[in-house]
Parts: sequence; C-alpha cells; structure tokens
Amino acid sequence: MSLRQNPAPDPAANLAVISDEIAAALKEAGRPQDAVTITAVAKKHGRARILPALKAGHRVYGENRVQEAAGKWPALKDEFPDIELRLIGPLQSNKAADAVRLFDTIETVDRPKIAKALAREMDRQARNPRLLIQVNVGEEPQKAGILPKDADRFVAQCRDEIGLVVEGLMCIPPINEPPALYFALLAKIAEANGLETLSMGMSSDYLVAAQLGATHVRIGTAIFGPRLDGEPES
Repeated sequence: MSLRQNPAPDPAANLAVISDEIAAALKEAGRPQDAVTITAVAKKHGRARILPALKAGHRVYGENRVQEAAGKWPALKDEFPDIELRLIGPLQSNKAADAVRLFDTIETVDRPKIAKALAREMDRQARNPRLLIQVNVGEEPQKAGILPKDADRFVAQCRDEIGLVVEGLMCIPPINEPPALYFALLAKIAEANGLETLSMGMSSDYLVAAQLGATHVRIGTAIFGPRLDGEPES
C-alpha cells in the first residue's frame, strides 16, 4: 500500500514520486516497467491545479462527472491536444451523447441500457471511445457495476448483441477490506474474456494493484491533494 498520506503541494512532484513507487512495485512483481499508466483524477480540481501536471508532460486524466468535465476540459484539450480523458464515474443514459463527444475512454459501462445508448451515439457521432466494463467486485448494493457472476454474460452481450469493442474491466473494491482478493478476481474475469486492460487501484492501494495486473491506476488525492467538498477521495 502507498504511504503517501500527505502529498506535497506540487502535483508534478507528486506524479514523479508515484511513478518511481510504481516502477519499484512492477520490478518486484516481475512486470514490465511500462505496464501501468497513471490516470490522474482531477475531479473537483480546477485549471490552476491541473496545469502543473500537464506542463510536466502528464496526459491521462480521469473525471467522475460528465458535466464537470465538459466545463473544464475542452479548453485544456485545445492547449494540449494529446490529452486522454477518461470517464471513471457512473454514466446515465441521458448523458451518453456528451460522454461519447468528450471522453476518449469510458470505464463505467455497467448495464445493457448504457451499452446500447453508447452504441447508438458512437454510430451517430462516428466516434469510438475505448470502453471498459465496471465490475462490482464486492457486490456492494451502493456501488455501480455488473456483478461478477454476470460479467462473462455481459461482456458477450456487449460484443455479440450490441456490437461494442470492449477493451477491459474496471473496479472499485470495498473501502475497508484488503483489496488484493478483489483485484485478483477482476484479473481472473478479464483473463477468461480475453481482456488485457485492467483499471484498478486508487490513492490508497495503487501499488497493490500494480503488482496484481493493473494497466491503469486512478490516483487523485496523492497527486492533487485533498478536495474541499467532503467527497470520498480517489
């Protein structure tokens, strides 16, 4: 587990430290040094907080809400055209058009209604964001995501019935339990379905995730510091 409970005020410096920590974890696990991409979670952080990371060269960012992302990222993408923006929060079907228009990756496909809405919008806009299916690995009623027992069937439905290209899986394990078993479960489901992309691990457990097969870790607080709104931290 990461020990970065009090990140420095400089997001670029924090990214550098986190990158070194992940490199060490990957080496210990015998994984390639380029196996993990950091998704810098910028929700509730404004332009001034994000710019140092952008100027340092970091280009992969996550947002939880379509509306918030629409308010700040188009202008940043004009300045930094190679940004990859990833939706990591729940998606409502009435926001599918905006999500397809704005995001390069949507990590939270979790039910047929959303999958079908995305398929329609991707066809209409001739735009193809990468898609991940969210799995509710802890089977928690308050969390979004397809249940593990239904994951194989849902992957097949997205591919064969709805016509989507599914690149991988995403999960958020139970907050007060050791994450390793849940990360291992996600990796097992991915392997069974021939999926190589695994978005798992946040500020408190990204090193565990890196060692257990993550390709993307979603880190907010350890990069940008705490938010001021009282929301759970990434």
